[in-house]
This record gives sequence, C-alpha cells and structure tokens, in this order.
Amino acid sequence: MRAVIQRTTDASVKVDNEITGQIGTGLVVLLGVEEADTTEDADYLVRKIANMRIFEDDNEKMNLSLNDVHGAVLSISQFTLHADTKKGNRPSFTKAAKPEKADELYKYFNENLREQDVPVETGSFGAHMEVQLMNDGPVTIMIDSKNK
Repeated sequence: MRAVIQRTTDASVKVDNEITGQIGTGLVVLLGVEEADTTEDADYLVRKIANMRIFEDDNEKMNLSLNDVHGAVLSISQFTLHADTKKGNRPSFTKAAKPEKADELYKYFNENLREQDVPVETGSFGAHMEVQLMNDGPVTIMIDSKNK
C-alpha cells in the first residue's frame, strides 16, 4: 500500500462539481492499494500517518503530529500510485488491486484513522475527482508499507 501525504493549510475534493470533502490544517493522503496488500499494510500506514511529526512547533521545527495540531485528513483513493512505467510510454496498472478489494481497504484505512481521533474527509471511490490543496511548506512525503 502506498501513500503520498502532503501537508496542507486548506484542501478540498469535488465530484461532479460538488464538494465531497474539505479540510483546513492537515494532510491530503493519496492512497494506492495493490493486489498483495492486507489490513496489516493499512494498519502500518495509519500508525505512520497519525503519528508522523511533520507540523512545525513554536521553534519552526517539524515536531508535531496531526493530533498535536488538531489536523484532519483528506483521503483520496488513487490506483495510479501503482503505475508500472518500465516498458513503453503507457503505464500499466496490473499491480493495482481490483476495485472491490481496493475499496474495502480504503474504507478500512479511513475508519482506522478516525479511531486514532483524526477527522477524515474523503472523495468518492472510483469517481473522477478534482482535488485542490495548498501544499504547506511544501511538505510531500511518500510511504510504502512494503518498505518498513
């Protein structure tokens, strides 16, 4: 399971010109599920994301977590994080999980983040989404549950 997290001061997602999720201070999480992923992969990412100290303290050091800053997550499913670009110019997505499995693990991930007292807003799984964010810093970090 892969996540690209971006620290934000403001973010939203639209589906069919309707806002389905919106946050202020927090993280935009682009989440990609591959066929080999399990709930253990999701649990790992939840722990890392909820506790990662990437928000600045009073001394301008990245030393605070989501909970410390009362931040939220805008969670967006994104199968394209598992694109294979080794051959040719057209990416292959054969490693990405089938929609049923990916949706199940995406929902599991979001529910477990909420259990960590992190407010979570979402897009709409499988829909065409327009995501807007103000990347704060900019801070962008990639996490892969296979690289523990």
